[in-house]
Amino acid sequence: MKTTCALLLFCLTQSIVSGQDVNDWAEANMDSLVQLYFHFHQHPELSYEEKETSARIAQEWKTAGFEVTPNVGGYGVVALLKNGNGPTMMLRTDLDALPVTELTGREYASKVVVRNTDGSRTGVMHACGHDIHMTNLVGVARYLSAHRDRWQGTLMLIGQPAEERVGGAKAMLKDGLFERFPKPDMAIALHVAGDMQAGKVGYRSGYSLANVDSVDITMKGRGGHGSAPHTTVDPIMQAAELVVSLQTIVSREIKPLEPAVVTVGSIHGGTKHNIIGDECKLQLTVRSYADDVRKHLLEGIARKAKAVAIGARAPEPIVTVSEGTPSLYNDDDLAARVGSVLEGTLGKDNVEHVEPVMGAEDFSLYGKAGVPILMYRLGSVSERRLEQYRAAGQTPPSLHSPIYYPDFELTLRTGVATMVETVLALMKK
Repeated sequence: MKTTCALLLFCLTQSIVSGQDVNDWAEANMDSLVQLYFHFHQHPELSYEEKETSARIAQEWKTAGFEVTPNVGGYGVVALLKNGNGPTMMLRTDLDALPVTELTGREYASKVVVRNTDGSRTGVMHACGHDIHMTNLVGVARYLSAHRDRWQGTLMLIGQPAEERVGGAKAMLKDGLFERFPKPDMAIALHVAGDMQAGKVGYRSGYSLANVDSVDITMKGRGGHGSAPHTTVDPIMQAAELVVSLQTIVSREIKPLEPAVVTVGSIHGGTKHNIIGDECKLQLTVRSYADDVRKHLLEGIARKAKAVAIGARAPEPIVTVSEGTPSLYNDDDLAARVGSVLEGTLGKDNVEHVEPVMGAEDFSLYGKAGVPILMYRLGSVSERRLEQYRAAGQTPPSLHSPIYYPDFELTLRTGVATMVETVLALMKK
């Protein structure tokens, strides 16, 4: 109750500071944002289990003056603030953490341990920056609610669960996100970058993140004694042949200018030295940008698996595709408009035109639903730390690493300033 009252008093006080510069506001309110960041970091929850995180986000946005609807598509949260006639802009944050045991040694490090989906015990950590994303969007919400004289239209904030399992956006859309609530005219999100200097941002138009599919293949055989392979049909031999054959899809079937990846990340088969088993399982990650390339890759994988089985006189293999998410395409016009705002806010030297990467983000699904979208990258590592890595001949820890951590104050200042200024420019009074 004390926290709620304090935040309410804070918002009432801020509402009279009309036109306050966002950088001055962020500086004056950084202590509050840092404490909230520590809370999210120390209380991480896995995908589909974000009950307390969702409740805290809902509380923060409600306190800031938004109309809040919880439990949309699971633990999703939707918050609306109507401020006269104008466009509807959606701002999105993800809520979930990862099954990673934190090794940063930070005084605010996560100590949460839970039982994983496979029954094992695991630490839980915001190793992908979702705690920064949430804190940032609370700061943005507080500022824009307190400065309604500077913009007009409808703000729509989304707290999305299960981004790491690429299921949260799909669940919220299935639960009527754009039917129960206004369909936005545009949608913006940011994501921390573990290799970019804090105080800088990066963006691009067009493809930014990839189509990603998980493929499971079971090669079938006929087991027997290892000393008599002629009496068996060896599934491990089939799997070995398939691993090589799959690489020819990218090298010989996909146009060289079209990015594509087929990676076999796991093979499991057999039980003992002298036993030929009945089956061998493979797990693949498949990545691309264009829809036709994605279709070709998945068709090619099934075709190659069947061809290997036919050549070995084996039963037909089982090929299943799961956990897919489409590529993220940043709207060209929106990217141009937001890029100008970013450069005006930070200066051209602090805005990078970044290359696309083969990671995945289900923020892309809002674009597939007909909303122009843009996700930009937020630098999160200080110049000093980056220089230390370079001097040591090392690369910075990537996202999802147990030793990744952001330099949170400058990261938050930059995130709040760039997102607020983007809203003010695109929803101009």
